[in-house]
Amino acid sequence: MIILALVFVPVLLAFAWAKESAWNGQTPSGTDTPGPFRPYYVPPGAKSYDSSSPLIYYTGSWVDSFNNMYVATTLRWTDEKGAAARMTFVGTGIEWFGGLDRSHGIAAVFIDGKKVQEIDTWSNVSRKQQRIFWTFNLPYGKHTIKVRNLGKGRVDSPVIDIDAFVVTEGYTILPQTLDLSNAAPQPGDIQSFASQTQWTLQQKGVTGVSAMQLTVISDTHVLIIDKVEHNPLSIGGHPAWAALFNLRTHAVRPLKVGSNSFCAGGTFLSNGTLINVGGNPVVGGYTSAADFGDLDGLQAVRIFEPCPSAFAAHCNIYENHSRIRMASPRWYNTVIRISDGSAMIVGGSKKGGWMNNETVNNPTIEYWPPKSIHNSMGLPIHLPFLVRTLNANLFPIVFSLPDDRIFMAANQDAIIYDWRTNQERPLPRIPNECRVTYPMAAAGLLLPLSPEDGYTAEILLCGGSTIDDKKPGYEISSQDSASSQCSRLVLTDQGIAAGWAVEQMPEARHMPDAVLLPTGEVLIVNGAGTGISGYGNVIDQVGQSNADHPVLTPVLYDPTAPAGQRFSSEGMKSSAIPRMYHSVATLTPNGDIMVAGSNPNLDRSEVKYGTEYRVEWVGPPYMNKNRPLVHNPPKALLYGQNLTLSVKFPSSTAKARNVKVALMDLGFVTHAVHANSRLVYLSSSLVSDGHSLQITGPPRPAVYPPGPGWIYVIVDNVPSVGFQVMVGNGDGPPVDHTAWDNLLKMTAVDQYEASKKTKGKKMGKYVDTIE
Repeated sequence: MIILALVFVPVLLAFAWAKESAWNGQTPSGTDTPGPFRPYYVPPGAKSYDSSSPLIYYTGSWVDSFNNMYVATTLRWTDEKGAAARMTFVGTGIEWFGGLDRSHGIAAVFIDGKKVQEIDTWSNVSRKQQRIFWTFNLPYGKHTIKVRNLGKGRVDSPVIDIDAFVVTEGYTILPQTLDLSNAAPQPGDIQSFASQTQWTLQQKGVTGVSAMQLTVISDTHVLIIDKVEHNPLSIGGHPAWAALFNLRTHAVRPLKVGSNSFCAGGTFLSNGTLINVGGNPVVGGYTSAADFGDLDGLQAVRIFEPCPSAFAAHCNIYENHSRIRMASPRWYNTVIRISDGSAMIVGGSKKGGWMNNETVNNPTIEYWPPKSIHNSMGLPIHLPFLVRTLNANLFPIVFSLPDDRIFMAANQDAIIYDWRTNQERPLPRIPNECRVTYPMAAAGLLLPLSPEDGYTAEILLCGGSTIDDKKPGYEISSQDSASSQCSRLVLTDQGIAAGWAVEQMPEARHMPDAVLLPTGEVLIVNGAGTGISGYGNVIDQVGQSNADHPVLTPVLYDPTAPAGQRFSSEGMKSSAIPRMYHSVATLTPNGDIMVAGSNPNLDRSEVKYGTEYRVEWVGPPYMNKNRPLVHNPPKALLYGQNLTLSVKFPSSTAKARNVKVALMDLGFVTHAVHANSRLVYLSSSLVSDGHSLQITGPPRPAVYPPGPGWIYVIVDNVPSVGFQVMVGNGDGPPVDHTAWDNLLKMTAVDQYEASKKTKGKKMGKYVDTIE
């Protein structure tokens, strides 16, 4: 299918020009032989109307066909130019399913009388039950879809067909945004930094796959990764669970992923390669996602090479579990880049589930590429901290510190871990019984680092829950209150002795996203006021959601303001889109904040708190001001290197009272964890010519681990558009071939699946005990 006019849903689709494969096929009941998997799916909250429905009105000559491969065994087709099918429905979205093959041609799609797309349904591969058109962003009410055969294409008398329409029934919702700019400020609100002009909130674009994981890969694209489920975006005739989203055009391009990436972690390496690690086993049982034919993702290391192209046409994800894998299975692991440019992979569970427990806990770290450190020879290294912090210790909050040690927080506890000596230093317990990691997820950040105080590290933890992690799900309610607590700890001997400083957000929330801005402030968005992370586990579920009372208004936090005056929502606009479990937010190179996702469901759902594909954009006040402009920015920055930037300063700040330069890692975002999120202010000084700015690279790799970064020039609290640089020499991390070979020798490929088949038989390899 080739999109000729990208008006309604800007989607670029890829096809395999070969015989249809059952690689991603379902296994019908009573057989072990996979059959073709097809995108047709009716989620909860939607209704299907097959081609024979009396609600579909046909004009022109149409022919009925009958086959078990069609929805309800019926399909209606036409090769007559101008023949059309029309259906009026009430709802918020609609999907058109039909066939693709070499006899098909181009159709025009109209919504409410307006042509929104021309779609070529020709394909070299014959496929049935394909999603040909979709839109989920209509205002609730009565709408009409019309599909017309344009009589043109690659063949004479081209065919189009109707297999089914699936309507998202929806419901009346609040306006898209609520303007709270005139709301009375709350006691303690800061008005200076948020009230200069109004914040903006816009809904533009759809992601096509649910945005469970997100990271910025270039100035034009973000990478989105989901779990295996019935997303509307397809690739190779089956639903996709990864995509590239264009920040400029909002077009989406599906990516092929071999294994189930549900609840994986990720990081960039020192050469710009992104790794996405861990995930979920092949889902078994009755679920619709059980039949996708995906691979076990628990040990997966998915490779995404640097992809700076503005079109991202050749960007792909690579997997080869026989040569590239982790030593042990990990679900809900956190991944960070450390000072040598490699990845540290922390914790997780040995299989999918909900609350962690001692049976499935993986209380270890490992490195990618594998290391021989501490006699591990590429195998996992035990971390007692991840035993002490059961049960709520999944997706631990982890940051590489400027002294080359590692901060970790899980459950109610925190440590500093020296990865070179394998030593833990306990930190004071997080106050007031507040738990901060899944399924009581809080947001964690390393606050901005500055040369002015010697890059002193300070940690911020906001939100979470005081729910007892030893309680079973049937004693936990979606109505249990979240925490409003924010805690800060300075990671010096004096700061650790003083302990955590506690303050309160205006609203309680768990599963929030905390986004560093170039100005040093923190935008806190998303999350829920009650309940707990996950779906299908507690009492009083809303749909399948374990949480309720979405928090719809962002709050800005200024870490440099006096205590009691750091939070403000003045000038903010409240969203009408709930974003709770599996939602994300990130700063973009442009300086605004992209907000996406939310899916507390086993599979795609259209009920309350259903699967969310709409994208929102939060614009800070500086987006509407005259901004600094950097001419011919550098592409690399070495440690301690002096560079001169040519900057056009806004005319209103010709004397530039306050100039700062921020080097930022925008992080890998999932499940409220912003792994590697980092802001380092660089030493800088204005040159006497008035338009040159001399900057100095970070003093050492521990301050900013080698790898990609973004530089923003901030003039009087107004940042430039960010430009991407490679920090360090751009080389890959050190590769220990002995450790790598030992990992491959001593570990099994996809050992979780192997353990199910062998049922405990010895395999002659290092295998974690999995029950």
